[in-house]
Parts: sequence; C-alpha cells; structure tokens
Amino acid sequence: MLLLPILLLMPHARAADFGCGERPVFEGRTRYSRIVGGMEAEEGEFPWQVSIQVANEHVCGGAILSTWWILTAAHCLNFEEIAPQELNIVVGTNDLTSPHMEIKQVTSIILHKDYKRVSMDNDIGLLLLASPIEFNGLKVPICLPPQPSPVSWRQCWVAGWGQTNSTEKDSMKSDLMKVPMVITDWKECSKLFTKLTKNMLCAGYQNASYDACQGDSGGPLVCTTDDSGSKWYQVGIISWGKSCGQKDTPGIYTLLAKYVRWIKNVTQLEGRPYSLKEMRNSPNQPPQNSRTPASPTPWLLPCLLPCLLVRAVFNW
Repeated sequence: MLLLPILLLMPHARAADFGCGERPVFEGRTRYSRIVGGMEAEEGEFPWQVSIQVANEHVCGGAILSTWWILTAAHCLNFEEIAPQELNIVVGTNDLTSPHMEIKQVTSIILHKDYKRVSMDNDIGLLLLASPIEFNGLKVPICLPPQPSPVSWRQCWVAGWGQTNSTEKDSMKSDLMKVPMVITDWKECSKLFTKLTKNMLCAGYQNASYDACQGDSGGPLVCTTDDSGSKWYQVGIISWGKSCGQKDTPGIYTLLAKYVRWIKNVTQLEGRPYSLKEMRNSPNQPPQNSRTPASPTPWLLPCLLPCLLVRAVFNW
C-alpha cells in the first residue's frame, strides 16, 4: 500500500530538480537521425525549443532561457509593425498542429542595440513573457555557455520547424526536425563569408546537405561537453547563410558566449533577472530566500494520509 503514494510522488520530485539543459523525458542515447536533410525529433529531446508565431503562423524559432525569457535572433523581431502583443510563443511541444498547445503571450521585445541588419552582426534578441513558464519534462530552459567556453564541443544539434527543402517554400514542417552539426574553423569559414565577424560562428556538416533554413532562424545551436549528453548548452543562434543545405557550406550563427553579460544586464534592467537559482524554483513558488513558511501542497495530502495510517496500524 505504501508503493502507490511513492510512485505518485516520483514524477513531481524529478520535476522539482530540473536543471538547465537537461532532458528528463527523452531517454536513450542521441542517434543520428533528419530541417534540410534532417529527421523528426523525439518527444522531449529539445524541451527548450519554442515556436515564435504571428497570426498563428510559425515565423522563427527560439529557446527557453528562464521562466520569463525567450532567446532568439534580432532579425526575427526587427519589424516596426509588429507589437509584442501580436507574438505568440508555443512551448512544450514538437507538433504545431496539436490541439493542446501551450501558448504564452509577450510583453516586451528587446533587440541588441548594436544589431546591424546589413551585416547581421549582434543578431540577438530577447522576449519577455507576460506570464512565467512552469517547467516540466517537456519545458526545460537551456543552459548558457559556461565561462570560459570549452575548447571543443562533443555533440551539436539544431532543430526547427523550417523548410526541409531549400527550393520549396511549402516544405515547412509541423513536426520538429533535427540535424547534427559540427562547428567549423572560423578562419576557414571567413574565406567563404567575408562579412563574418568575431561575434559569429560557423557550423555545418561536411559532405552532407545538413543545414538550417528559412523558418529555423532564431533557434538554438545546442552542444554538450561529453558523450553522455546529460547537460546541453546553447552555443549559437541560427542567423544567416548563403543558401540552405549546400554541401560543404556552413551556416552562420550568433556566438552566444559573446552575449552572456548582455543577457544578464538586460534581464536585470527589465526586472526579471536571469538566475540559475530560478531554474529550480517553480514560477508559483516563493524564492528560496523567502520567509514564507513551507507547507505541503494540497495534492500530497491524499497520498500522505494513507501512508501515515498504514504505518500507524503496523506500529500499533
């Protein structure tokens, strides 16, 4: 009789312990699997991935940074006619046709002040949500890159709902697609892209038509530091390129390590500071330093009472 209450408690206990960059629902090792040349992502494989929509149409990708913040590319938001209230953020799903999608509203759009549309330098933006995201196995924030960044990354992936065929505008997918990526040498990449700056990185897949395409912009390039894939970091933001899916031609990403301080400063000024401590707090719970006394949540009582009664009977 004690087993049932214990089993009921387990999913909630794990949810309370979520850290950034973790994938509690996705089990098993990452497999090379399909954006351009990619394959369908599995449930919970990219729980930080979001769809940024206008008039219920997917326009760009983004990543959950914290309970209040979405990270994306500035060029996705650089339209004077778009007000924050016109944006919808779909979280916690791979399927954009699902009847049970969770949609969050936006109250503020923040672009990097030095973003240049011509050169695409400083292509980074933040969205402040109207209400916080409640994390669970399908909604987990991505980690910012550690400081200093690793010399090399072990695995890298991009995912998105963009075009799967660069020549067909109607090839947008409603299911989240993924492709493996390899970060390429900056100097070699600068020979192909003369306007490449030190705020950018290149990633592609040699001898394969893997790439991000229209509709994938703003989505995260995520990597891990070991083969276990136990924690994932956002290394880049999908920004621009010559074309989609050309062999031996990498795509260009905003180098996120250059903007960690900017993110922390902006979120602080907006009154919703980025904090790792926040990751482990439910949005509806008081912060850890709150003086509010702790009390059992109501749903626990039906589970705890049978346990106590059984224990009392056996000890009587």
